[in-house]
Amino acid sequence: MTSKGVRIAVNTGGGDAPGLNAVIEAVTKAAYKRNWEVFGVKNSYAGLLNTDELVRLTPEFVSHISNVGGTILGTTNRGNPFKMPVHNVVGDVEIRDVSDKILENFKRLRFDCLVAIGGDGSLEIAYNLYKKGMPVIGVPKTIDNDLRSTIITFGFDTAVSIATEAIDRLHSTAKSHERVMVVEVMGRHAGWIALNSGISGAADVILIPEIPFHIDRICDHIMACELHGQHYAIVVVAEGAVPAGGRIIHKGVGETGRQDVVLGGIADFLAKEIAKQTGKDTRSIVLGHLQRGGAPTTFDRLVALRFGAAAVRMIEEKQFGAMVALVPPEVKAVPLAEVIGLIKNVPIDCDSVKTAREIGISFGD
Repeated sequence: MTSKGVRIAVNTGGGDAPGLNAVIEAVTKAAYKRNWEVFGVKNSYAGLLNTDELVRLTPEFVSHISNVGGTILGTTNRGNPFKMPVHNVVGDVEIRDVSDKILENFKRLRFDCLVAIGGDGSLEIAYNLYKKGMPVIGVPKTIDNDLRSTIITFGFDTAVSIATEAIDRLHSTAKSHERVMVVEVMGRHAGWIALNSGISGAADVILIPEIPFHIDRICDHIMACELHGQHYAIVVVAEGAVPAGGRIIHKGVGETGRQDVVLGGIADFLAKEIAKQTGKDTRSIVLGHLQRGGAPTTFDRLVALRFGAAAVRMIEEKQFGAMVALVPPEVKAVPLAEVIGLIKNVPIDCDSVKTAREIGISFGD
């Protein structure tokens, strides 16, 4: 690979997260410093199927987008080229493997590397394309902060900040009406958002997927608060939290089966049970996609910019099949094979959990 004539493709896949545009800006500007070309792949991998949707990225085009939420390239949760929904000749939708076509177009367009920005699912796609011969660099993105090998992912700090602000606001209304407020935050497999926002927002109860809860113990804790003169309570629950011996609560299963389970409903379930057992006026609030929206925090902007610049350095060093990772104080390359399919759960004996318990927060266990 020479310093001139290098062509990079960059895409964003999976759920959006604050900081995606900052990565795109850093990749583009760092690449142009080397006299390379950069092209944005629209809507995950769709732009490599319909190449009319590719967009040339220049420093002028991406200038000052690091503070903008969302992604200028668009994204989707249904962009897996190995399982792509495709309309057949009679108009029915079929699931097909179009990865060979993706690879064919990638080579025809003379791209030297794909910078794939995404979470576990998107990075798994990138890794599978790498195994088929496509040079790829992964950039970790998820507000859930559940990717291994990196201490943090961009988007997480923004999500926690938004959740904490919401919890702060709920204290005053909960206290005014002497209510129990159950706040549902994102976190399918890992409870990092619930844990960090719950502690920072002075919640009374935090429920995370890693610690199965007992509803009677939650109610006992709420009534103990009542006896000590606190006539309201804040319960923060990750969407993937489960009752001991029970199952995850969800809205239904999508077209692709278990991998497409739509979570949600745990806050409403808890509110009804708490009201039934305590007699307290209890309300549920689902923050949902509010946690994904808006401008990234300073921390997320900086991490995203560092990740983007590091991805270009890795291309220069031909470190393909790897992911950029924050391993303080540096950003390093780690093999994608060490990341794929491995969830970074909250250790139940970590300092944050210990801190929560020490200051009187219940985990319902």
